[in-house]
Amino acid sequence: MENYIAIFNRKVLRITFILALFAVAASSQSRITLNVDATEAARNVIHIKERLSVTPGRATLFYPKWIPGEHSPTGPINDMVNLVITANGKPIEWNRDDVEMFAFHLTVPVGIRQIDVSFDDDSQPNTVASAQLSRIKWNRLLVYPRGVASDNIQVTAAIKVPAGWKYATALPVASESTDLVSFKPVSLTSFIDSPAIIGRFFKRVVLTDGPVVHEIDVAADTQAALNFTPEMLAGWQNLVKQANLMYGAHHYNSYKFLLTLSDIGGSEGLEHHESSEDGVGLNAFTNAEGLYDLGDLLGHEYTHSWNGKYRRPASLTTPDFEVPMHGDLLWVYEGLTEYLGNVLPARSGLWTPEIFRETVATVGAMMDNQSGRKWRPLIDTARAVQYTYPSPGAWMNARRRVDYYYEGLLIWMEADVLIRQKSGGRHSLDDFLHEFHGGTSSAPMVRTYNFADVVIALNKVMPYDWNTFLKQRVYTVQTAAPLGGITNGGWKLVYTDSPNIRIDGGEKQKNNRNFMYSIGLNVSSDGTITDVNPEMEAAKTGLAPGMKIVRDDGKDFSLDDLAKVIADSKSGNAPIKIIAENGGDKQTYQLNYHGGARYPHLVRTQAADILSEIIKAR
Repeated sequence: MENYIAIFNRKVLRITFILALFAVAASSQSRITLNVDATEAARNVIHIKERLSVTPGRATLFYPKWIPGEHSPTGPINDMVNLVITANGKPIEWNRDDVEMFAFHLTVPVGIRQIDVSFDDDSQPNTVASAQLSRIKWNRLLVYPRGVASDNIQVTAAIKVPAGWKYATALPVASESTDLVSFKPVSLTSFIDSPAIIGRFFKRVVLTDGPVVHEIDVAADTQAALNFTPEMLAGWQNLVKQANLMYGAHHYNSYKFLLTLSDIGGSEGLEHHESSEDGVGLNAFTNAEGLYDLGDLLGHEYTHSWNGKYRRPASLTTPDFEVPMHGDLLWVYEGLTEYLGNVLPARSGLWTPEIFRETVATVGAMMDNQSGRKWRPLIDTARAVQYTYPSPGAWMNARRRVDYYYEGLLIWMEADVLIRQKSGGRHSLDDFLHEFHGGTSSAPMVRTYNFADVVIALNKVMPYDWNTFLKQRVYTVQTAAPLGGITNGGWKLVYTDSPNIRIDGGEKQKNNRNFMYSIGLNVSSDGTITDVNPEMEAAKTGLAPGMKIVRDDGKDFSLDDLAKVIADSKSGNAPIKIIAENGGDKQTYQLNYHGGARYPHLVRTQAADILSEIIKAR
């Protein structure tokens, strides 16, 4: 009997100890109460009042630095102004760290269990707001206890919006009045992953009803910009349908496309578990190229709910917003998403097959004509992501930039074609997506992976030396772009004098011209050369980024005139004469070029048309 009593007492003691551990964990959870006043958002000013639970003694508050999806230390610390910290209404001195500029040190007085923090977010013009709308990025609007995992911090927030404005967010709403919205408590991880948009001109578009709601919430700078056609709505609805068929499952409770239409508020594209920030130009609904870009953007950011949020490289999965991220697998995170972000609009009817092919031709030509690929492997553009995103446009052809997006597209398209070829059409990359990103539908969650996991999953779909296939294309210098998906998919990349639809549309939107595939330069509407290919005629003759092309007849420079001169070079023997100004010094450059205009396209070959099979609706 005594043995039974001893065993019972030990069990009780163990249970009591476990319960005590849970109690300690619960009591140690940090809490933040956040009140956001966005009534001056139109002035690019947001006022923040924050209350944090603390313990007496030395403490450090941290402003989010490494923002998920941006892969870089992009927290806009310079937009934080008027920082004041108090306890019971009395000011507490703070000191910024000498090395880590995002950290603020302070001493919490004895007996104090909570402190109040206030500051303003004064954002840069033309970044997150216009006079009629604003994107509310919560990471800009708080600080948190340094070193505490974001999963262990609970945030209860409320936002006051300008009179008459509406809002949308994936955050669960506790209550709302005319201009004030209060949200239910969530972890800091989920909070920052659930941004909002607010605006005067607003429209909620339900794409699917029922147990899992999908919707597009649109804020625009004008009421007229909100108008869309039944065909556009059908395409958006098909996008949701095709994505879920592609993956076989989803990992969200509902999904919101947070779309802003503005030429002032800045473009945007950022992924989240249950929403995406999608920012395009004001007239995107009435502009052909704008609609193509929108289809790409929606497909890309929606895909990230699976590839990037649910399945995420371990090296990009961090416990808070201070630990650095490592971009070595961005060719999966972004490259695969770029490919699928082009496939989905084609499958859903937002793009025609021709637009898909013109897009692939543009990417293939851009990557194949990157002179920087002769010294820099693709993986280096991902590992250096902190610098590849903000790298300048000048000499970009020699430097390479975020090529893990576009070359990643080509690599994954080649893998898709290869699987279809070798399996006799029985399997495709869709099977990999089911295996790797699908599974069973669930609420938002994260499953990490590494390079070996990708190889294993591909081999489950079709046994092949995927390790070598990927390492050759990603980790070693390749002087030519991986165009196997094009050539093995029944097409080939050619250059003709007929404009490429996507390049032409982009030039009209940005008011510049791409002559990279003829004389080897890009030029803006005022004649400024923005980049050159060092291996082509313009650069060999001495032209360089920053120089400005001028005329010798006293007239203004014209992109059309330069285009005509290049086109006419095919029928003449005289060199192309370009007068360029460099720091006030003018010089004439004679380009020995006679190839005429050159734009990339795909044309059919005798091989089976696998690319057309890839983009067929499921």
